[in-house]
Amino acid sequence: MSSAPRPLEVRRLGAVGYGDALALQAELVRERRAGNIPDTLLLLEHPHVITLGSGAHEENILFTPEECAAEGIEIFEAGRGGDVTYHGPGQLVGYPILDLKPDRCDVHAYLRDLEKMLILVLADFDLAARRLDGLTGVWVGDLKLAAIGVRVSSGWITSHGFALNVGTDLRFFGSIIPCGIRDHGVGSVESVLGRAVEMAEVQSSVVERFCELFGASTAALIPREASGPG
Repeated sequence: MSSAPRPLEVRRLGAVGYGDALALQAELVRERRAGNIPDTLLLLEHPHVITLGSGAHEENILFTPEECAAEGIEIFEAGRGGDVTYHGPGQLVGYPILDLKPDRCDVHAYLRDLEKMLILVLADFDLAARRLDGLTGVWVGDLKLAAIGVRVSSGWITSHGFALNVGTDLRFFGSIIPCGIRDHGVGSVESVLGRAVEMAEVQSSVVERFCELFGASTAALIPREASGPG
């Protein structure tokens, strides 16, 4: 962790199409590399979409293109690490645009920090989450609640990030083999707790725990109306 706290700007974007989010991340990575913006955390939800990481196997998409179209599911090459993932309403997606220099230039450590942050978030909702050896993500019992896939570009600037199932309709995960993992199920905060959870509560926990783990003393919270995807 950095010895001096760094500012973090949080943009709560609401629902954003996946293509728009890719374009926004590319723009912010350039701005962060140039030093024009501080470290930034995008919090949003996507419409139904299947994304393919650099290690994706197309056989892990179980729906045909026609079935995806019928369900309103888009398919995108994501430009991140990992395999096949699903994003949709009720899932909190976080895209950190961070400069990992000078003391965080370790991709594996960055992944573990994201996992730790999400474990702390779930603990805020009385859920005992954990890692599984050899796998990336966060589980409660045998159910995966959070997926992680990142990209670190030149200059050690991060993009992409994590997806936490809050109130996600888990039926849509039937369209894929999530992250290529066949022997574990998928869950959500609401499905495990057995009650509704406000997305705003989860966002607040993520901001607090993210600042704690990544050494930001304060977060400039930009409301949705002032931080659109364009």
